[in-house]
This record gives sequence, structure tokens and C-alpha cells, in this order.
Amino acid sequence: MWHFKVFSVIYFTAVCATADPVTDDYDDATTVYSATVTPTVYQAPTPSLLLQSSWSDVFLSEKVEFSCNVSGSSDWTFTWHRDGNKVQDPDPNLSFAGPLLTITASRAYAGNYACKGHHKTKGVDTELSNLIELNVEGNKPKPTVVLTSGFNKMFPGESVTFKCMVDVSSGWNYLWYHNGIEIEGSHDTAYTIDAIDHRKSGQYHCKAKRGKGPFITEQSDTITLLVSNPSTPTLEFLPPWLDLFKSERVEMRCKVDSDDWKSFWYRDGQKIQEGESTLIITSVSQTDKGVYTCKAQHKSRSVISESSNSVKVTVYDNKPKPTVNKNPPLNPMYVGEKVNFTCKVAVSSGWKYVWYKDGKELTHTTEISSIHLSDGGKYSCKAIRGGITSTVRSDEMTQDVLEIPIPTLKLKTPWSDVFPTENVELTCQTQSGSDWTYTWYRDGRDIQKDNTVSFDSVGGTLSISSASVSHEGQYQCKGHLSGRSVSSTFSSGLAFKVYDKKPSVNLTQDPDYKVMFPEEAVSFNCDINVSSGWEYLWLRDGIQLPESSKKYTINSVAKTNSGSYTCKAKRGKSQVFVASPSPAVHLEIKEKKPKPSVIQQPNDHKVYNGESVSFTCTLEISSGWEYSWYKDQKQLIDNNRHFNISHVTSLNNGTYTCMARRNKNNFTTEQSDGRILNIHEIPVPLLKRGSMWLDVFPDESISLICGMKQVRDEWTYKWYRDRKDIKADDVVSFDEDGTTLSISSASISHRGQYSCSGKLKSRPFQSSHSPVVTLHVYERPRATIVLLTGWSEVFSTDSLILKCEVQESRDVWNYTWSKAGKQVSLSSSEKYVVTPQNNPEQGSYSCQGLRTERPSYSEDSSSFATKNLLLKRRVLLSISGCLFFGMIAVVIGCIVLRVTRKPVKGDDKPDETELFLTMAQLKDRGDAPCPMVEYITDEALNAPSKEGDEKDPISSESTSLPITSEEDQAATAESLDTAENNGGLVSFKQ
Repeated sequence: MWHFKVFSVIYFTAVCATADPVTDDYDDATTVYSATVTPTVYQAPTPSLLLQSSWSDVFLSEKVEFSCNVSGSSDWTFTWHRDGNKVQDPDPNLSFAGPLLTITASRAYAGNYACKGHHKTKGVDTELSNLIELNVEGNKPKPTVVLTSGFNKMFPGESVTFKCMVDVSSGWNYLWYHNGIEIEGSHDTAYTIDAIDHRKSGQYHCKAKRGKGPFITEQSDTITLLVSNPSTPTLEFLPPWLDLFKSERVEMRCKVDSDDWKSFWYRDGQKIQEGESTLIITSVSQTDKGVYTCKAQHKSRSVISESSNSVKVTVYDNKPKPTVNKNPPLNPMYVGEKVNFTCKVAVSSGWKYVWYKDGKELTHTTEISSIHLSDGGKYSCKAIRGGITSTVRSDEMTQDVLEIPIPTLKLKTPWSDVFPTENVELTCQTQSGSDWTYTWYRDGRDIQKDNTVSFDSVGGTLSISSASVSHEGQYQCKGHLSGRSVSSTFSSGLAFKVYDKKPSVNLTQDPDYKVMFPEEAVSFNCDINVSSGWEYLWLRDGIQLPESSKKYTINSVAKTNSGSYTCKAKRGKSQVFVASPSPAVHLEIKEKKPKPSVIQQPNDHKVYNGESVSFTCTLEISSGWEYSWYKDQKQLIDNNRHFNISHVTSLNNGTYTCMARRNKNNFTTEQSDGRILNIHEIPVPLLKRGSMWLDVFPDESISLICGMKQVRDEWTYKWYRDRKDIKADDVVSFDEDGTTLSISSASISHRGQYSCSGKLKSRPFQSSHSPVVTLHVYERPRATIVLLTGWSEVFSTDSLILKCEVQESRDVWNYTWSKAGKQVSLSSSEKYVVTPQNNPEQGSYSCQGLRTERPSYSEDSSSFATKNLLLKRRVLLSISGCLFFGMIAVVIGCIVLRVTRKPVKGDDKPDETELFLTMAQLKDRGDAPCPMVEYITDEALNAPSKEGDEKDPISSESTSLPITSEEDQAATAESLDTAENNGGLVSFKQ
């Protein structure tokens, strides 16, 4: 490919070189030809570009025509250019027809247009024509329609003009529309209606068009034109009455819907005034009566309305006299009735009335919804209107007012508590005549007549023939005046209770002892808690007793008084007993006195000092007893059934008895048998150890035992450390009764003084605390690691000797060694030798002490890192090496200066033998030692084994360390073996 390119260049160079002479010959030939023949030169005319429409701003989809004109001939074809680029054909939006170019506008066709002509026969081209810029707008324009003359609201016969305008471009014709229908023959920018009528009302809008297409704009906004008749004025007559009296003032107003109108006034069809909307007659006379109307004419427009409504005015000569009436026409009337006084004038209206009572003017209305006593008197009135005209005063009317009487309610039956089937009668009366009737109410509701309830002719008497529960309630009555709306207030209420069944008798005993003893007194009471008028009958075991009062008393009972007692009750004329006697009350008489017994709580022969003890005195017979307590036959100050001692002591030892009595009858029982109370001292629990020792180390186990002497099964135990409760957890536990406290793994937090206390299983009593036992938890001794290899030895040996010691301990220990948490030494020696063989990665070491006695092991030592030690060693060796070689460099520099100095005399002296190698020689020699490499890097470890004559005498030497023990000797021997095997010192690897 590269050869082809070179060949091409050579070829074209040769062609160009040979072409020049040919060209020169042609030019000479041409020159000869032009000298003999002169060609005719045709100068093409410049075309003229015209825009067929009178506007250059077009809109989307509008058609535009350009024409290209060339003078002098018609044998031309044309090409078209936009913005300097030829317009290509075909294009669906472009049309070429001879010298015409038709464009359907879009934004892509905006630009500067020009044309160019090409002669069909001569084959010459014209220059570009003049440029015409074509602008293409984005959207169709929207015309604006305005009302230039007239008003939105027009009256028939008026003229109105609309105008339609498009703000962009030109050449527009206009289309007018009324209610969406095009108006024929109207294409001007203005549309005028000379004489409008109701048919011209509606919505008007317009559009604009232009061109041959034509192109039509969007529709304008609409204008609403309203054609309506002028509003008919309304005639208002002030004051609102049409019957007038002489000298009264009259005002009339002709009301139109706006201030653009003036008024014309007519009386009986004749014009009497114009211009003002108000007609005022300050003092009427007979000449002012008649029928009044008005019309309105627009002030700026020649429009006249129809006639207003008509008003007929009547004028009287004499003043009228009012008449007083009353509704209802009753006299006298009762307080609370409604009365209305009216004042009437026979002619006209609009009167205001002034009222007089007993000759004095009233300030309130005469419609009295609830008349009072103070409203009684003589009433008269007069009428006034307009503030000027008033009538004469009317005749007087008298009104009397009385208080409404309150009816009286009475119960004829002597008791208000009624039982079923009894008869009841109530009466209601007033003291103001016989024109009253009565209604009855129970609990505020009307009472209607039925089979058991009846009334007399006017309702004054209410009779209940057979009472029942439905008749119960609060009874009241009201009086009503016949033929009037007058009702009295409610009478006073009468509570009327009717029981749902006949009453039962309640028999009570005092004192209420079911069992009594001779010579005691007892009373029975027969009670009915309702109503009154009762008589009583007493029975014992069904046999009537000689007693009829409410109470039956036996002053001293005997055995013969035993039995079941009942009573009955009756009342009224029939003297009928109630359906059943009272419930029976059984009375039992015992001949022998009872004997109480004493119960002790707690019921135990052993009661400890400080416990609470209670005694209860019990009797199996009857009730109503009071008690006396005795200790060793001496009475105690306590009258309760229970005798309590909150904290017993030895002073409470003794025999306790009790006795009961009834104070109402002064009756006393026998004395009880004695109950012996023996108080024991509070026991002290014993605390002993359950494990072998109380001095322990962390993680060891301990147990303590608490117990009572001989009575262990009766107690449970509670434990304390430093007088605080001990709770069970993951380490501390108790057995079932709390006898044994176990600590599975002791820690420093378990130090303290331990004690215990006992609690009885049978009752809430707790013993005193046991003597304390002190538990010591000691920290384990800690092991430490010491480096026995000194710093001078660190530089000369490849092994480290570590020693493990237990701090502050004189005991004999064995040791175990670990590296990174894993045991590395099986021996129990206190020393450990670290070499490159057992520590190639230079880790961290720790140790721990062990022994057979307590504590059996120590805490682990802190970690000892050999890597940090060797790092310090290498840093020091590096520094010393740098100092050494620096000194050598200074010496060599001095020698070089000495050698290179030009001698002043004796230039022919033989050269002195170089005692030292130069730096260049040192670099060229391969056997030159590099101490820095040997001490800083571990080159000796990685170097291959050499023959004896090639060994570095320095590297092959081994430095002996002082051996102080067997372990040291072993470490030294191991170091020597290593040196012999590897040919030199072995350093720790990084």
C-alpha cells in the first residue's frame, strides 16, 4: 500500500510537468485566433422579484405567490432561492408555474427569497433578483370586535356600529356573524345597524379573510347586544294613603331604573310638570284631586317610555271621629285574659293612634295579651297621620279587671294511704259563683272518667269506687269559667298513694335474741309503716293473747313464754283484717346459763417473744353479748369479743378466761375454761460454712449453711450480705428452704459479711439475724515477663531469653508459656528462649504461674512483643552503620584530595601506592563486604551455603554469651548449632 502511494505521487508529478507546455501552446493558438475573430457578448438582464400579495407577513397554511419577471424575452426558465440556497422541486408545499412560485406557508419556508433566470436558447443565466423577506407567523390571528357607537343595551329605532380589527399584517376583508349566522353583504371593517329592533338582539362576532384561497382568521370574541323597550316608570305615592284632608302634604315619585331619565307629570291626562322625578304638593286642596301618571325620557337619547301606573287622589274637607271597640266585649274580665282595644277611622288610612286611660295618654299598645288589675279603667283614642293631621278624641269605654280565684282541694277520706278496693272521695271548690266547671289532674295529666272514677255534673267531686295502683299520684284540680277562656291556677297538691297489695304486718322483737334465759325482758312491736287507723291482734302458736295495742311486752320470761309470735291489723268501718298475719317470730327460753370458750390465734403451744396473739371468746347460743376478759382471774380492760396482744413478752405469760353478758337485761354467762399462754425467746439461727474455706480466689466455689437447733423443719431462711438482701442470680443460688447459700464462681463483688434469718413456715414471724461470717475474695497474683538478654547481647546474638515471675509472691511456681493465646511450651520452666526457629514471625508472648496449692494459678502476664525489640535493634544498627561509613567517606575524600593535588615541585616522583580503594573500585569489586547490608538486612539468612575459603570471617564468627544456667547453656548451644549449620549469625525476619 505504501509503494502504491509513492508511485501515485510520482505519476501525478510527471503528468503536471508535461501539461505546462501544452497549455502554453494552446494559449498561443488562442491568441492567434482571437486576433482574427471577435465574439458577440450577450449581457443578461437582472430579473425582478415581486410579491403578488400586498403583505409579506403570512400565517401557517396561508398561500403566497412570488413572480419573477425578466424584460425583453419570454424564453426563460426560472430557479428559486431561499437564504442563498436553491429551492428544490418537488415539494408538496411548493408549486412552480413558469415565473410564479406558490408556497403553502409553514415555519420552514420563512426567509429571504430571490429568483434567477436561464435563457432557453442562449443558455445564459441572469444574476439573482432582488430579495424579498417572507415572515411566517406561528398561529392564525384573532380579530378584535368592538362597539364603536351605541350601547350594549339598545332601544328600538336606535343606531349601532361594530368594528372588526386585525392588529397584524394587512389586506383583510371581514365576515360578520349574528348568533352564529353570517351576515350577507357585509365585508367592511365596520358594520352599522341604522334602526335597531328586537330581532337584532344577540351575539355578534367577526372573522377576517384575504388572498385567493382565501385564508380565514380565527373567530373573534363575541359581543352581546341587548335590544329592549324602555322601562316603564313606577309612580310611588307618599304618604301611602289616597284619601286626603285639606292642608296635608303629598309627595309623588316617578321611579326609573337609572339616573339617565327625566320625568313628565300628568293629572287627568294633562301635563302639569316636567324634568323632576319628584312631584310635591305642600298643602292639598280640592283642586289637587284627580288621577296622576308619569312618563320618562332619556336625557341623551330620544327615547320616551310608556305611562306609569295611575294613582287616584281624593280630598276631604272635614276631620273624622274615631270609634273605640273591644274584643272580647266582656266586662268585667279576669286577670290573664286577653283583650284588644281598637280605634277605627271610617275614611282613608295610614293613621297612627294615641290612646288614653282615665284621661291620661298611654305609652304602650292597647292589645293586652294578659290583663292585670292595673289595666282596669276608661279607654278612649284619637288618630294622627303625617305628623300634622289628627282627628277628634273618641267616646270612652269602661273595663273592670278581677283576680282569678284559686280552687280548694279536699280529701273526704281520713287517710291518704289507700289499699286496693278501698273507696276514696275528693272535692274541688271556688268562692266566686256557680259559673265554674272543674278538671282533675293526676301527676300533671288529665283524669278521665272510667269504671272506677266518676265526677258530679260540674266536676267538683271526684269519686274512686275501688282504688288500685293506677290511681296513685299527686292530685290537683283547676277551675274554668263557663264560656270564657279563663282558667284558674292549679289547686294545692294532694299526694295519694295506693299500694299494689294489702299491707303486710312487720313484727319486731326487742331485744332481738333468738334464745333467752329466765328473768330476761322482751318486747314485740307490730308495725304497719303506711297510713293510720289500725287495730291489732296478738297470737302465740296460733292462740290469741289478751293484748290489742301495737306493742306486747313480757317483763320476765319463763319457759312457758317459748313459742312463735304473730300479729294482725284491721281498720275502717268493715273492720276487715289484712289477708295474712305478720311473719312469725320464734322465741326460745333456755333454763341453763351458757358457757363461753376461748380460741387462741396462732393456735400453737410455742409463741415467740414479739409475736402478735389474739384470743376470741365464742358462744354457740343467741347473740347480743358483751365480753369481759381475765388473766389469772384478774379482769382486763377490754369489752370486745377479740382480745389482741400485738407484741407479746414474758409478762404476758398466764391463764386467760372470758365471760359474756347482756347489758339490756343484765344477764351474765358462766366463766370460760382457761387458756395458758407461754412465751418463748426468739431463736437465733446458726451460720456455718459448707465449703472448706472462707478465704477464696476468683472463680472458686463457696457454700454457707443456715439453720435452727432441733426445729429446722419449721423454718425457711433469708440471706444477707452487709445487711442487704441477697437475690439469686446466675452465680448465687439457694436450696428449697434457703438453708444453703451456694456461690458457683466467686468474684470480688462477693466479698462481705454474710448473715441469715429464719421465718416460720406456719405464720409471718421472723427470727433475729445470725452471727456474721466474713467472706474474703482475694485477687490472684499477676505474672510478669522480664527480658534477661541485655542490650549489648542483643546486638551480638540471635536469641532472646524471657523470664516469667509472679509478683509479690514467695511461693514456688511452675509456669506455662503462650504465644498469641496458644500454649507453646510443654516444660514448666520460668525461662523461655526465643529463636528464629520457634519465632519466625516474631509474635507476642505471655505466661502464667501454676502450683498445687491455693491459689492454683495466677493471672496471665501482659503480652511481650519480640518484634518491637528487634525493630529497636535494627534501628540502632542502622544508625551506627551510617556513622561508620560516614567516617570512611571522609577519610577517602581526604585521600582523593591528596592524590589529585598538583605538586609544586618534584613532578617526576613516582606515584605513591594507593593504600585504600576508591569508591569506584569498591563498586567494581564484587567481593567487597557491605556491613550495612549484613546488619540491617537478613542477607545471611537468605544467602546460599558457601565453601570454607569463601566464608566471611566476620560472619562465621560466633560471639559467646555468658552462660549462667542450664537453660542459658542450652540456648547458647542452640545458637552455635545454628551458626554452624547456616554459616553465620541468623537474624529475626521481619
